[in-house]
Amino acid sequence: MRVHHLNCISTCPLGGRLMDGRSRPMVARGHLACHCLLVETADGLVMVDTGLGLRDVAHPRTRLSAFFLALLRPEFREEMTAVRQVERLGFQASDVRHILLSHLDFDHAGGLDDFPRATVHMLGIEREHAEAQRSWLDRQRFRPQQWGSRERWRTYRRSGGEAWMGFDGVRALDGVAPELLLVPLPGHTHGHAGIAVDTGSGWKLLAADAYFHEHEMNLAPRCPPGLRFYQWMMELDRDARLRNQERLRALRAGDAGVTVFCSHDIAEFERLSGRAAQLPAEAFVS
Repeated sequence: MRVHHLNCISTCPLGGRLMDGRSRPMVARGHLACHCLLVETADGLVMVDTGLGLRDVAHPRTRLSAFFLALLRPEFREEMTAVRQVERLGFQASDVRHILLSHLDFDHAGGLDDFPRATVHMLGIEREHAEAQRSWLDRQRFRPQQWGSRERWRTYRRSGGEAWMGFDGVRALDGVAPELLLVPLPGHTHGHAGIAVDTGSGWKLLAADAYFHEHEMNLAPRCPPGLRFYQWMMELDRDARLRNQERLRALRAGDAGVTVFCSHDIAEFERLSGRAAQLPAEAFVS
């Protein structure tokens, strides 16, 4: 099974190394990835998250909130959208049959429009909460402009499923290759999930926004203070988020053969993709 690592438009938040742990000086903008996957399966292509899409690049002020545009300053480069990178790898948008979505935050769901023939799979509670738009922050982060008119959804209950590597409620997905699993990781949002991929030579687990910086997975965890504040601001269930971080930390420290990574850490992305985060995908296979 071939897995391609795609950075689908970086964000550049205020705070420099206070946000990403590496940019200098602190008055500079930080640099965060949007780590997505393109998986080649026997049944067709599967996208795992979509980052920001073509319509976000073309019309950011009508698609995204002014608050997050100012705070995060996305690098709106069309060649970094998921669909353009899929094309660079020799495929077409119509080849993508399924999209596995970790959650509905704007920086993960913006590319849904670019794959209209794909079925979107996610936890049902995530869509329900995003549609409810209960708070000011919900209205900024969950943007119906990106997904409100979309058809072809398949949602799943957070309960049920099976145990997998210390996590409960894990399930295979209807019509999707059995090597891909949806792993509930609530906390950042109520229906937040990771996606596990059995590559044949070991598991990969995209933990999405369950954590933001690789040093949070250390046995003595640490995180840049600006990024720690951002996670606190965005979390919807702190206890669940911290509990899942503990489980991920134990999994990463163990010998189960699972490569754990998140959506926004630049160093993790560059290590797994083998290229600079500013570069679009070529015909590279991990």
